[in-house]
Parts: sequence; structure tokens; C-alpha cells
Amino acid sequence: MNLTRALPAAIREHRLANGLEVLIAERRGDPVVAVMVWYKVGSKNERDFESGVSHFLEHMMFKGSSRFGKGSIDRITTELGGANNAFTSYDHTAYWFELASDRWERALEIEADRMRTLTLDAAEYDAERAVVLEELSMGQDDPWRVLSERVQAATIPRHPYRRPIIGFPDALSGLKVEAMRDYYRRFYRPGNAVAIVCGDVDAEEALSAVKKHFEGLPAGDEQPTPEAFRPTETEPRGEQRLSMNWDDQGKRLCMAFPTAKFASDDDATLDVVSSLLTGGRLSRLHRRLVLEQALATSISTSNDTRVEGGVFWLFAECAQDVPPARLEAAIDAELSLLREELVTAKELTRVKHMLEAAEAYDHETVTDIAEDLGEHATDSHWTLAFEAIERVKAVDAKRVRACARRFLRAERRVLGWCLPSKAEPAHKRAKPQKKAKHRR
Repeated sequence: MNLTRALPAAIREHRLANGLEVLIAERRGDPVVAVMVWYKVGSKNERDFESGVSHFLEHMMFKGSSRFGKGSIDRITTELGGANNAFTSYDHTAYWFELASDRWERALEIEADRMRTLTLDAAEYDAERAVVLEELSMGQDDPWRVLSERVQAATIPRHPYRRPIIGFPDALSGLKVEAMRDYYRRFYRPGNAVAIVCGDVDAEEALSAVKKHFEGLPAGDEQPTPEAFRPTETEPRGEQRLSMNWDDQGKRLCMAFPTAKFASDDDATLDVVSSLLTGGRLSRLHRRLVLEQALATSISTSNDTRVEGGVFWLFAECAQDVPPARLEAAIDAELSLLREELVTAKELTRVKHMLEAAEAYDHETVTDIAEDLGEHATDSHWTLAFEAIERVKAVDAKRVRACARRFLRAERRVLGWCLPSKAEPAHKRAKPQKKAKHRR
């Protein structure tokens, strides 16, 4: 199934005078409409002292605005028989509703109101901060999360991407409500947002509804782009290794390689590389290291590209009694093979078919389509959502090898082990995700 058939054939694009970008996608069939508002702000926009404010603000967007009090958004959504939620990533924050096509405009009322008139009550702020801190604390009980956060911080040491989206306890504990109000004022404005209506709608009527609710909002002040003030990440000059211990018997491995920007040509190639390595039972690493050699109980890779640069992840867990160095050496041998030899046409075709099927599956609902359009509109350009499969189809064996040679070299990576508390550090030589995001 081709992606261009899975997405709506025509998108209506419009920009309001206050800067709000509007995308209307007609998707006739089921009487359902998805409404999303995306803000071009995520954890990368935060300064160190306000780490975690983007995700915390996402929580507060449900705690009251001038017309919709605390709890009313979820209550109204339930009464209308719909669903809503939100998520925060490194590069953006998004809010969505899925409602029947005879009542979807209610979502526009809510989004327009909380875009510029969020209450940010001090008592609610303190109560919700406790919720966020508890969420953060629970994450520290997950060894994979702790390990990957440490590896990421070492992989991107100078960029805000090094910080976890949810932030740090000290910064969140000390963050004043006034600081969040300032952050909200700076970034939650029409000129920094994209509104998407997708589903069983008439494009002209939908655009009129968006104008009715959003056109009167003030544009807000344009903010300087933070990228210009950031130090540049340098090319890695040698492998970095770290280790930690955990009070269980798992032997967990995490590798990270700095890579490419979202929606670049390398992004598509890295998708192919990830699928070649760990996409299904027939993939190279799963078949050889899990099924045939029984060195690992699980192994996965992820192409995590972002607006200002990405990370290619590899996660694996040793099978019982397998020394960490042995699994590490087997993985290195497979990565070396990918760098040195061309993949076969049969293998490449299988992976491309798998990726095409996954794209089609990921666009079954109007909310899926709205999310894909929104991510591309916010992080690159919405038209690229139509080109994903064609970009994958253009990847050939030479591009795969060149990409592996460029990015997946041992001297470019950070390698971390999480070992049982009494184990020796694994210094001897011998896990779409989608993109990280936090939902409330």
C-alpha cells in the first residue's frame, strides 16, 4: 500500500494573519475528525534552570483557562464521546482531540482558549508539580531509562538534547510559576503553532471554523531562534564507555551513535539500516544473536532523528551465562559486516516492503494522519509526510553501506553497560519508537 494513498490526496494549507499555520485534510469515510495543535517548542528550547518546563506545561494545559476550568476539558471530551491527550518531545509539543464529525468544532474552542489565556493557578501548579516529580521518580526505577539517559548525555554533551524531556528533579523543584508563565507567553502563540483538522470535514467549512476561533488571537512576540546561541557539537574522537550497576541479574547494553537530522536523506537510509539489523525475526541481529547463537534474549535498534541531529540507538540484553564482552563482540562483527559488504537485493526488498507496510498501518486513523502531518509541518515541512516511502524506495545497497561507514563506527559511539550489582565492569573487548515523547 503506497503512503500517498494512505494519506489524504489533497491538503488545504492556509496561514492566518497572526501567523497560525493551518492544515485541513479531508478524509471521508468514518464520521470522525482529529483536531491537533502543535507548538514549535520542546525540551530543546529550555535553559538548564527550567529543564522539564515543556512537559510540565503540557500537564498544566489541562488545569484551567479563562473559559474552561480545571477538569472541564476531559469532562467535555467524555460527554462528547471522544478522546484527547498530549505529548512533549525534544522539538515540539502537541495536543489532540478525536471527536465525531458533528461535534469536532468544540475542540477548536478549547485549543484557542488555552493557547493564550491559560490560568496557571499557583495552587494547581504546586499540586501538579508533585505529580510530575513522582512521574520522574518512577522513571528512575527503570534500568533501561537510567542507562539510556546516561548514554545520551555523553553522546550529545553540549546540546539540550542531552537532557531527558521530563527534566531533572532539582530544576523542577525550584521552578517558579512565574517562569512557566514567561515560557508560555514566549512560545504558546499563533505564530509558533500549527493547527490541523483531519477527517470527515468539508475543507472550506473547516477553515472557516478555525478562523472563527483563532483569527482574533494576538500574534505574540517573535522569539529569537535558540540554535544560534548554542555551542556546536563536535565530531566524536573516540569511543566512550560507561557502566552502572542494578540490583537484578540483567546484563543490559546500550549503544548510541550521533547521526542525522529529521527528514534528511540519511534519515530514510537509517530507517532501512535499523530494519535490516533488528526489524523482525529475519533481521540480521535478531536472527543471528537471539535465534541462532542464543547470545541475547532481546535486541533492538532505533533511528531517533530530531530537528538538529539524531541518535542511532542499539539495545540488547545478554542471555543467561553469556559474558557481556561476547555479546558486544558479536554485535561489532555484524556492524562491521554492514560497513564492508553490500546488502543483497532480496534483503533490501524485504526491508522496504516491511517499512511500507508499517507506514500504511501507521496511517489507518485520522489521528495517525494528523500526527504525521503535524510532526512534519512542525519539524520540517508537511509535504514530506507524503514522500516518506518514496525516500525509502530510493535507498540502495551502496547508500546503506555508506551510511553505516559514516555513522556506525566504534570510534563514534558511546557504549554503556548496566550490570548486576556484584558483576565486574564490562570493559573487555574480545534497545518507536518511535521518537521519544512524554504523554501526560
